[in-house]
Formats: sequence, structure tokens, C-alpha cells
Amino acid sequence: MKAELGDFQTPPALVTAILKCLIINGKYWERVFEPTCGKGNFISGLLALDKPPKEIQAIEFDTEHFKTARNLFENTSSTRFFIQQAKIFDLDLRQSLKWNQKGNLLVIGNPPWITNSQLGSLGSNNLPVKTNLKGLKGIEALTGKSNFDITEYIWIKLIKELFFEKPTIALLCKTSVARNLLKFAFDKQLQISNASIRLIDAKKWFKASVSACLFCLDVDSDKPSYKADVYPNLSATEPESTIGIIDNKLVADVKAYKKSAFLNGSSSLIWRQGLKHDAASVMELNYVSEGVFQNKLKEIVNVEDNYIYPLLKSTDLFHGKIDSRRGVIVTQKKIGQDTYSLQQTAPRLWQYLTTHSDKFNQRKSSIYKNKPPFSIFGIGDYSFCIYKVAISGLHKQPRFRVVYPINSRPVMLDDTCYFVGCHSIEEAILLSCLFNSEICLNFIRSITFIDAKRPITKNILQSINIKTLLDYIPQNQLINQANYEYRRTKLNSEKTKLEWLSALELLSAS
Repeated sequence: MKAELGDFQTPPALVTAILKCLIINGKYWERVFEPTCGKGNFISGLLALDKPPKEIQAIEFDTEHFKTARNLFENTSSTRFFIQQAKIFDLDLRQSLKWNQKGNLLVIGNPPWITNSQLGSLGSNNLPVKTNLKGLKGIEALTGKSNFDITEYIWIKLIKELFFEKPTIALLCKTSVARNLLKFAFDKQLQISNASIRLIDAKKWFKASVSACLFCLDVDSDKPSYKADVYPNLSATEPESTIGIIDNKLVADVKAYKKSAFLNGSSSLIWRQGLKHDAASVMELNYVSEGVFQNKLKEIVNVEDNYIYPLLKSTDLFHGKIDSRRGVIVTQKKIGQDTYSLQQTAPRLWQYLTTHSDKFNQRKSSIYKNKPPFSIFGIGDYSFCIYKVAISGLHKQPRFRVVYPINSRPVMLDDTCYFVGCHSIEEAILLSCLFNSEICLNFIRSITFIDAKRPITKNILQSINIKTLLDYIPQNQLINQANYEYRRTKLNSEKTKLEWLSALELLSAS
């Protein structure tokens, strides 16, 4: 159960590697504080150093871990050791840490790798007081952006409450936490500098499938810096890249970003996210034969055809499979639209949805609260555009695709995809050529964190200045790109091929 709560005890071999990394070049800290010490593996490693700290203080909430850690150090003589059993969230560290020694302070450890909402759902009471930590407003807070890793909360608490101690803080955490902390520190102008991210193999050490690192920084700097060198491992001497804040945004590769930063701006287009329904077993259908669909419950679905639309997902877009054999039920044409009218306009659909109302009642997201039955999100006039340019949000490499109608029906995308609606095939081809140009892809890569759960986001896409991009790329390059797009696109009809060829001719003539 402790692993489920994000409690990963740090193996002694990893502790040794971390301490070796930290004390390189003769660095020494007279004092060390561990905010969540677990069984005490970090403290054991510190005491085993040739020159151990003069004083170590620690906090641990779990009774079993607390007893284990306390018993390890009963015979410690050269180093003063003091451990408190408490929640780190309940303490004011400015008052709770009483130091006997003076000197440099190192904060080290491995806080829980779990979010506040996950801990709450698992029944843990080792939680901070509920708070909108980042000051989010409206829909952002409602849709999950106010959820945060416990480690993020601990990081912020350490920086703020230990500011006058001028500590070096080095914690194991997810790389996403390190990035969030760097951006938060910039937004709040926290005084940090000398940040570094050293990647670790979380699968090897913790059997966790997540990108993780040792994140280290100094607090209280006369010259704050919101950049972090990224090292491939704990022993590397040269960083492989640098992340940082440029133009008020966090970029994945500072050097690469500077080469294409002129594209950074505000898109004149509005990028949309695909359909969100959270009821895939009922709403998503597989094509069986002409006019016959089956849901994920293996039931043949007999509903009015005009409420079923072709459906593409991220994998389809990434691999260019635009001839989808999937369908999705669309119950509304705009968010919040009344659905009770389906009883008259689509009685078979209403009966089908009502039969499976339990699947809709199980939807936990607050966005469905007080909405008409069987409501969906990510729906509007833009969803019904015949042509679209779309991209997967889940894949590491950006690939934009032209999405054209299937059987004369506009194609819907699921909520792992982003798209812009187009009025013509010519517009769609032009936009796909612009977005797939090397300069645009390089810009996207420079601000994309490929280890994120969703590498491509709406914010990234909205930051592409289309006008600047269009002015930058020569016409002949656009035509070459259009020909390449035509060759690699898997076209599903002779009519679509002719439309592409017509669009290419227009681009060439313009």
C-alpha cells in the first residue's frame, strides 16, 4: 500500500550515487534536513561519508518508518541527530527546526510521488490543507489543473520557509514536478539559482514508469535564474540541454528555441480539442458492415445514422490512418445544448443512451455537473468543419495531418487530439504545409517536453505566429512541402485525390 501512496524508499545504492554527485568538487554541508525521511536511507548514507554533517534533522509521519529511522541512530555520536514524527504540512519550518550548529544547509530527500487528489482518493490523511496552490481561476481549477504533486507543495514550502537559511535543496521527483516548480518560481519571483536536473532510471530504482530526476537548486540568490541544466544521469559532467524561462514561457531547449523564437507569438487561428465524453464503451463504435456498428460492450447499436460520425484518435493521426473504421455518437452541436429533444428527433438513440445511463452517471468530472443528460464537451460549429488540420497530443514527434470527410461526413477527433477547422481543402493543405515545415517543427520541439503525458498542448499550438511563419517560408518551399504531403497522405477516394491535385495547382499558380 505504501508504494500506492507514492512512498518509494530510496535504495542505498541510489543514495550513494546521489551523495557522490552532490559532494563533487569538495562541497560540504554542516547541516542537513530531510523533510520526509522514510526508513532513513539518506541519513545512513550521510553518516557513512568520510566527512559526515555535524547535525541532521528529519521529519517522518508514518509510525513504522519513524521507529525504523529513529532506531538506526540511537548510537550516533559524531553527528547530532534529531527526528520528529509529524506531517511536514503541519509544521512551520521557520519555528520547528532548532539548530545547534551553524553553517551551510542541505535539504535532501525523496518526498511522495503522488498527487493530492490521488492521496485523498486512497484515504490518506497525510495531506496539506486543501488550497488552490497556484491561484488558478474558473474552469482551470475545475478541470484538474489545481491538482498538484505532493512534492510540488513540499518544494514550495521549503523554499519559502527556509529562505533565510539559504539552503541547497536536492530532492528526487518527477521531471514534470521540476519543470512545474521552475515555472512557479518564475511566476512568483522566488529567489532561486543554479538549478539542475539529473535524470534517473525510475524503472530500475523504483519500478515506476515515469520520468524522474534529482532536482537541485540554491535558494536566496542576488541574481535569481530560472534555467536548469539537464544531465542524462547522476555521473554526467556535461548537460545535454538547458530548460528555462524565455519570453515568459518554459522552453525545453533554450539553445534551439533561440533559433526559432521569432515564431513565438499568438496564433490568429483557434486550436480546438476533440470530443470529450468519458463514456467510451457506449459512445465509441466500431464499423461492422454498411450501416452496422458495434459498441465496446459488443452490442450491435441501432440508432439514427445522422448522429454517428467518423472518429479519429491520436494514433490514427500520428500514423496517417485517416480512413477510420470507428464512429462516435454526437448528442449535441454545442456545449450545453438541450438533449431532451432527442426523445422526439432520435427516439432509438434516446432509448439506447437511457439504457446505458449508468455509464454516464459514473462520470466523475465536474464539467458534467448540472448539464443535460448525455452531455459532451469539445463540441461546437468548428467540430463540423468538413476539412481540418489536426495533430496528436500524445506523441513525442509533431505530425500535422489534413483530415477530410469520410463518406461525406465531417470527421470527429477525440480529446487527445487538437485541430483547426478549415473552409476548403486548399486552406487545409496550406496550413498543413506551414505547420509541417522544418522551422515550425523545430520551434515546436524546442518548447515540447517529450516525457510529458501530453507532449503537445493547446498552449504550444496557440503560440505559433501563423503570419510570421507564412512570411518566412518561400512559395516554392510550400509547393514542395505540399507535394510531399500529398504523397504521404493515405487518400480514401478518387474525389479526395482530385481535390488535392487541384489545391496543389492553385498553390503553384498563386
